[in-house]
Amino acid sequence: MTRFARRFGMVSLFTLMLTGIAQAEGPEIFTSDDPALPLGTVKTGAKELKLSRGIGSALFHMKGDPDNVFYSVTDRGPNIDCAEAEELTGADVNKMCAGDEKAKIFPQPDFVPSIQRVELGTDGKFTIKELINISDASGKPISGLPNPLKGAKTEHAFDKDGKAVDFDPNGLDTEGLVRMSDGSFWLSDEYAPSLVHVAADGKIIERLVPQGLEGDFSAATYKVRGTLPAILAKRQLNRGMEGVAISPDEKFIYGLMQNPLANPDADAFKKANATRILKVDTATGKPVGEFVYQLDAHTTFKNDKKAEKQSDVRLSEITAVGQDKLVILERIAKTTKLHLVDLATGTDILGTSWDDPKTSPSLEQADLAAAGVTPLTKTLWFDSSDHEGIPAKVEGVAIIAPDTLVIINDDDFGIDGKSKTQIVRLKLALPSM
Repeated sequence: MTRFARRFGMVSLFTLMLTGIAQAEGPEIFTSDDPALPLGTVKTGAKELKLSRGIGSALFHMKGDPDNVFYSVTDRGPNIDCAEAEELTGADVNKMCAGDEKAKIFPQPDFVPSIQRVELGTDGKFTIKELINISDASGKPISGLPNPLKGAKTEHAFDKDGKAVDFDPNGLDTEGLVRMSDGSFWLSDEYAPSLVHVAADGKIIERLVPQGLEGDFSAATYKVRGTLPAILAKRQLNRGMEGVAISPDEKFIYGLMQNPLANPDADAFKKANATRILKVDTATGKPVGEFVYQLDAHTTFKNDKKAEKQSDVRLSEITAVGQDKLVILERIAKTTKLHLVDLATGTDILGTSWDDPKTSPSLEQADLAAAGVTPLTKTLWFDSSDHEGIPAKVEGVAIIAPDTLVIINDDDFGIDGKSKTQIVRLKLALPSM
């Protein structure tokens, strides 16, 4: 244990018996001063923002790698909700976003989403050993800018001076990743939403989007196929495909939708607690299963007492611990929960009426029990509110069998001037399933 490690006391056996939650021995907290992290200072509106590379949207450990080596992915790039323009830039929404509160400000619109190979040191620091920029089929770097969607909601983008920025059919809002044994990667993307296969050198091999949406990507300079259920195009804006996991035999990837769909509308999204997990054949790119995951009530997130609505709850990561056995990261802002699920415990709804937007009430509105739909059985493994030293907004989870959990937070590119990327390692035995 290094001098940067922080320890917290053991909870009582009685508490463990009541909660069933495994107790950690850690945590060890790693920070970084790697020169690849700073992105420079940008003046936006009346304020200067000191930006950093936000590498914490996902974390993955590849079996066979040293226990201190991981892969991570950035988000789409520094961005600011136009509804928060005045607070973060000092200029009002009319000046920065043409009055569009649903738009985004991109202080560095030329930012290229990237994959990192990260190594934890013995000095409480982590370093970036390799940085892979994501590019189109020809090797030209892509952007993180919104896509020109007609079959799904999209958002307008503005630069640091409030000038409109064009849509980009190649753009990705990267959120999750896994690495395959051949060196390639699978990423999840919120925009379409989509699953994206990327070569070891960062070139996009293909992007899988909801059926019927592929025409919106006709100008993309890489392969796009419409293989995912069309209903996924009804994702709420910025609540798309948030995570991806890989089965031990690499025959399947699992795609995680961050929230319930806006199905049939945003009002349904706001009240719903049923979201979807896809099982996709890696050889064909076609789904072979679709399962329902029910979010916890927002009132159960102990460190987020100010959370007022169910839509504050979201899923941020999915990690496979066996064939069809998954760990799901469920959070608000300050509280992170990890649940274990087995796909065998839930109803497979792929290709049923629940994938038809004409079905009423929709899955998001239905009483699942009355409708004969069994959601996945959840086993709570970890709750950050029971521990000290866990950062806010955890978005990445890696598991090193049999007893090590590693997590990473999303620092939102340092836009608030306070958040820093932290990687936390702690001993935590994985429950048997």
